[in-house]
Amino acid sequence: MTSRKTTRIPSYRVHSPSGQAVVTLDGKDHYLGRFGTEESKANYERLVGEYLVHGRQLPEEKEATEGPTINELVLAYWEEAQTYYQRDGKPTSELDSMRLALRYLRRPYGRTPARDFGPMALKVCRQAMIEKGLSRGVCNGYTKRIKRLFRWGVENEMVPASLYHALQAVAGLRKGRSAARETEKVKPAPEGDIEAVLGIVAVPVQAMIRLQLLTGMRPGEVVQMRPCDIERTDGVWIYRPAQHKTDYRDQERAVPLGPRAQKILTPFMERGAEGPLFSPREAEAARSARRRLQRKTPLTPSQARRKRKANARRKPKDQYTTGSYRRVISRACARTGVTPWHPHQLRHNAATRIAAEFDDDVARVVLGHRTFAATAFYVERDHRKAAEVMAKVG
Repeated sequence: MTSRKTTRIPSYRVHSPSGQAVVTLDGKDHYLGRFGTEESKANYERLVGEYLVHGRQLPEEKEATEGPTINELVLAYWEEAQTYYQRDGKPTSELDSMRLALRYLRRPYGRTPARDFGPMALKVCRQAMIEKGLSRGVCNGYTKRIKRLFRWGVENEMVPASLYHALQAVAGLRKGRSAARETEKVKPAPEGDIEAVLGIVAVPVQAMIRLQLLTGMRPGEVVQMRPCDIERTDGVWIYRPAQHKTDYRDQERAVPLGPRAQKILTPFMERGAEGPLFSPREAEAARSARRRLQRKTPLTPSQARRKRKANARRKPKDQYTTGSYRRVISRACARTGVTPWHPHQLRHNAATRIAAEFDDDVARVVLGHRTFAATAFYVERDHRKAAEVMAKVG
């Protein structure tokens, strides 16, 4: 009679006589430290992760080696990363992504010598991401960032080059071939849903939405528009964002603005050259004025004397951020009852329209991509054209 292989995860439990946490693997008790502490839980995750990745058996123990621990490597890298991943004195979003990725490394392996880390340990970290519910794309991105840490370690002679070379053998998760959560492809926002939102948002937000639909600008590019960044000529205007996604590669970004885009921008151009074109503060002031005009009953004396609190928690700012721009649209979607969409989808709308009217190469140039592969991600293919062609020639 053959024994049935169990799929149960070895449990984290308390050893009553000593008060330590313990887990039983391969018939042997492994003590993890005082029960309930973060250290014991981290040791449990590391041991069980290695046990499962190695086919329900523990790898052979390695002799202690010299060199920095993972925590020491991360600390040294982090000091340099805080300087490297910043723009105009402010940290970029990449720094946050790196911090989140390194959590999955430090928790199980923080006290492990860095040179003892390897491909199977990297898979343990990645499995923890999958079990946390992260999408396949995020898991692959975090895994690349962990590899980047070790590449930096090789560059600064803190770990052997063979270690980074070995980690490169860990391929990214493939669609449909892992337990990682899959996400839906970003598609253009439905035109009817866009029109519903345009009907209720403030004039500056309307302008930003319409500009994205015409030009395919990124949300971060449209919210930072200033008059001084726009070259106004007799024909097509050129907008050169002060900051953009690929400026760290010394890649120029120039957004052509045709007659329709110029018509949208003209009412906003008569202001300080270096001030933002689209201001939440102005939008709020206009909204308040409109509400006063629409008021059907006169203000009571107490209402007339009421003033806005000086220390109000949320004061409108002078410039939209990508986050505030997205929240405005999200709230408008909720108010109108349409399927939620976000500003980045408008870039897909523009790419699809331009590729359909002209070709992929034109769409690539307008969107500011260097390769066709990047543009293909944004273009929603119209399979009806293929069907029409095959109806004639197939």
